[in-house]
Amino acid sequence: MSSQKTHADLAEKFNQAAERVSWHDDTLWFVRQKRDNAARGVEDWEQLREIASAIKDNVLSRLHDYLVEFEARAKENGIQVHWARDAAEHNSIVHSIFVKHGVKQAVKSKSMLTEECHLNVYLEQQGIEVIDSDLGERIVQLAGEPPSHIVLPAIHKKKEEVGELFHKHLGSAKGEKDAQVLTETARQHLREVFLSRKIALTGVNFAIAQTGEFVVCTNEGNADMGAHLADVHIACMGIEKIIPKREHLGVFLRLLARSATGQPITTYSSHFKKPRPGQEMHLVLVDNGRSSRLGEESFRNSLKCIRCGACMNTCPVYRRSGGHSYHYAIAGPIGAILAPSLDKKEFADLPFASTLCGSCTHVCPVKINIHEQLYQWRQVLVQDGYVNKGKQLSMQAMKVVLSSPSLFRLSGKAGRKIMNLAPFALNHRLNPWYKQREMPGVPESSFEEWYRKNRK
Repeated sequence: MSSQKTHADLAEKFNQAAERVSWHDDTLWFVRQKRDNAARGVEDWEQLREIASAIKDNVLSRLHDYLVEFEARAKENGIQVHWARDAAEHNSIVHSIFVKHGVKQAVKSKSMLTEECHLNVYLEQQGIEVIDSDLGERIVQLAGEPPSHIVLPAIHKKKEEVGELFHKHLGSAKGEKDAQVLTETARQHLREVFLSRKIALTGVNFAIAQTGEFVVCTNEGNADMGAHLADVHIACMGIEKIIPKREHLGVFLRLLARSATGQPITTYSSHFKKPRPGQEMHLVLVDNGRSSRLGEESFRNSLKCIRCGACMNTCPVYRRSGGHSYHYAIAGPIGAILAPSLDKKEFADLPFASTLCGSCTHVCPVKINIHEQLYQWRQVLVQDGYVNKGKQLSMQAMKVVLSSPSLFRLSGKAGRKIMNLAPFALNHRLNPWYKQREMPGVPESSFEEWYRKNRK
């Protein structure tokens, strides 16, 4: 495992502010409840999930064909299509477009792919300023932080903290915490950005093979403002965002916003098919490990993800540990199964940041078996030697004990005896399970012994 801080280390830092943990937990659970109410309002909700999952199965089984079809239609529409094998190539392609036009400033709407590729950092190193136009993303950008949630990037920030950031960077009044005033401050700031940037960057939610068009979903209309006013529109998308036909779009649009925030639909679902007269439109299709994941049968379903964030809102670990504890662009359960595909060593800790309760799988709109993949990743990482020696040895010991009923019973008796006579053997700071909780009292007998005694 890498020497960098793990999820447990970073979660411990987040947990130091107990009040923040409580409202982070409560807020995301509130969003989860809104999702449940929205889902109950759609009579064929479960059928919709089944259909969406089946469409994605079809896409993954014919991804090459759909990508070729999409590229051909997009080029016919006048879109300049680029292919990137990895994050470095993606960043280089985007930079080359800036160089071609001699532009040093850009406005960008939310794109988790560009976060995955660290595009902002790369462009900044090339002397290019990128202003994020999604309000949440602009807040964390001013704070010098990455997003902590794929739909609610600044959900970990209090309005008082936002007020301080806006006072420091945007000139709002000291101590201002009124949400309407702060929003208006951001609006005036971003208006100037939209009017002055010659290049606009956006992500892509869905790309339609049949027509060569792509769709960007936002609640603020910021992607439209940037793309429609700029001379050059650069859209960046992972190759898994393809859907076969326009008629399939309705399935995903009905699921996306309801799963994300409990809304019936995103406020803006904008179709981009061709550049307006005088405008250039570029689309960068990025692999960055997705082809390798497609070849891994146990993990390929993770490519179905439509980035709604529902798994984060429901995850008891994410809600109480914060998004930054996952140290990857995409946090929560879905990030924990995507990240190890990119780098097993760096992200070996993430599949263990879960209770395996299955709540993430239950809410996933495209029926990704997230908790099962988390469990499978744990096995792969242990077998391949990517977890620390202590965990490897404990897992091997557990395997021996759990494989032998007599040894299991003997170990149980010994454990109960030790915990009764010397509870300090477990109740100490070196035991991670002791942190944040009291170890439970020890029962007099095992469940098996109790069952045999009380069975009638």
